[in-house]
Amino acid sequence: MTGPATPPELPYEQVAYPPAPWPMVGSMWLSVFRLQQGVDSVRPAGIYGAAFVDYTEGSPLTYGELLVARLMRKDEGRGRAVTITDIWVDSPASVAGGRELWAIPKGLCDFDLESSRRGPVSSTEWSASLGQSPIASASFTDVSRIAPRIPFKQATYQPALPEGGGEKAAGMKGSAKVLPGRARWDFAADGPLGYLRGATQLTTLRLSDFRLSFG
Repeated sequence: MTGPATPPELPYEQVAYPPAPWPMVGSMWLSVFRLQQGVDSVRPAGIYGAAFVDYTEGSPLTYGELLVARLMRKDEGRGRAVTITDIWVDSPASVAGGRELWAIPKGLCDFDLESSRRGPVSSTEWSASLGQSPIASASFTDVSRIAPRIPFKQATYQPALPEGGGEKAAGMKGSAKVLPGRARWDFAADGPLGYLRGATQLTTLRLSDFRLSFG
């Protein structure tokens, strides 16, 4: 997954996208962070997940993704929902669908992805950039092994986007082979995720060969 993302020739609202729900397959590299110092009302102190995702053949759209989601607090009245605070993909159709169907604030960026394996150890390098400006990069390692598929379920809540449409909630459920791993993240200091540079990394997982339905 290399080279620049092709920007849409039409406004996002005119780009075709699949109807909901989206049945997706692929792999996710996820790290969980504790942010001690919030930056604004959208990104307060709390627990965040940062992930690179590779949606592969078998999905209605195939693309790369970088996202940051925050676990909502009890006093926000959304249970154990997460809200996606920052997200980029390299698919104009995913941008259009994410924004219009679920108020997910997707934007376009460029990705590089390299993977290798030596014996049971898998190594993966991701990077995301806006033109010549880096957003984040990460190096992941995990030990491939026989792992049972574990079901998961998650609710999302998104406040209204600037272009309107109102707040929206959605559900995600599926299963994946969950492999513990290690990660080294680098958030560009002057980039949109620079606020995570001081966050404490708690754990890292690879959700291998996931199958999920979103929306």
